[in-house]
Amino acid sequence: MATLRTDPGQHRRVPPLRSVVVGTGSSLPARVVTNADLAERVDTSDEWIVQRTGIRQRHLAGPDETTSVLGTRAARAALDDAGLTADDIDLVICATSTPDHTFPATATQIQAALGIHQGAAFDLQAVCAGFVFAVSTADKFLTTGAARRALVIGAETFSRIVDWEDRTTCVLFGDGAGAVVLEAQEGAGDRGVLSASLRSDGRHREKLYVDGGPGSTGTTGHLRMEGRDVFRFAVGQVTDVIVEAFAQAGITAEELDWFVPHQANRRIIEASADKLGVARDKIVLTVDRHGNTSAASIPLALDVARRDGRIRAGDLVMIEAIGGGFSWGAALIRW
Repeated sequence: MATLRTDPGQHRRVPPLRSVVVGTGSSLPARVVTNADLAERVDTSDEWIVQRTGIRQRHLAGPDETTSVLGTRAARAALDDAGLTADDIDLVICATSTPDHTFPATATQIQAALGIHQGAAFDLQAVCAGFVFAVSTADKFLTTGAARRALVIGAETFSRIVDWEDRTTCVLFGDGAGAVVLEAQEGAGDRGVLSASLRSDGRHREKLYVDGGPGSTGTTGHLRMEGRDVFRFAVGQVTDVIVEAFAQAGITAEELDWFVPHQANRRIIEASADKLGVARDKIVLTVDRHGNTSAASIPLALDVARRDGRIRAGDLVMIEAIGGGFSWGAALIRW
C-alpha cells in the first residue's frame, strides 16, 4: 500500500502521487483478414481456429503502416481523449517487439511525430507482457516526481515476423496499437495504479521466441512457438503475479470490476479467470476481432471497453499478460 510522503519544507504529510489514467486511444490497420481468408492461404479452417483460439479475424498492416505509424495514431487519440497536447507530455514509453528499426527507438519516432520535444522516450521489450511492464515503469517515473505525464503505448506489426507457411502460428497474430496517458496526481484517493507484479524466467526461451536478430543471425527471423507448453504455463503459473498484485493492494478478486488480460487465446483467458475466481462476465475479450497483437492487445482492449461504456470512473481493473522469455506481469488500476 502507498504511504504518505513528507514535505521537508513544512514538515507535513501529503498524499502520495498516483499514476492516474486520463486518456486512452487505439489504432488498427485498415486491412481485415478473416479466418476464411487465411484458409485460402494455408491448410486451416474457420472452425479449427475459432475452436482452439476464439479468433475470428485480425487486422494486418499495409506497407506504410509501420509500428511507429500505428503507435502515433493511438497516442494521438489518447492525447485527444485526455484533452492534452504534446507540450503536456514529458515521458513516452513504447512497448514493442517489432520496432521500425534496430535503432533509434520507435518511441522517439512517435515522440517526433507528435511534436513532443521535451522529456525522455524509449522502447521497452517484454513481448506480449510489454504493456504491463511499461505501465509499471511509467508509474515509477510518475510517483517519484521524475515525470508529470506519460504516454504509454503498445504497438506491434507481428505480421512482419510471422512465418506465413506455419499454420499453427500465422493464424494467431494481428497488428495494431493502443495507448494510455498516465498523469501524476496528488489527492487522487484510491484512483490510479494501485499495484504491479512482474516476473521473468529466461529458461523458457525455446517455448516462444524469434529465430533471428541483429546480434545473432543478422536477420529479422520468424516467430517460433511451442503452443501446448505456452498454454500450460500461462494457465498454471502466471496467476502468481495476479495474486501478488491483489495482495499488494489489499484487494480481493471479488472486488474486481474488469479483468483485461493479454488477448492471446480465449481458452487461456477463461481458464485463468476461472482459476482466480473471476466471473466470466467481468472479462474484456477482443481476441475474436483483433487476434493476438502482443504488447498492443491490452491497451486496445482497454480502449474498446472504455469507449463502449463498460469501464467507468471508479472501476477496478486488472491487466495481465505473459510474453516470450518467459516474462509475465499484472497490475491493478482504479479508473
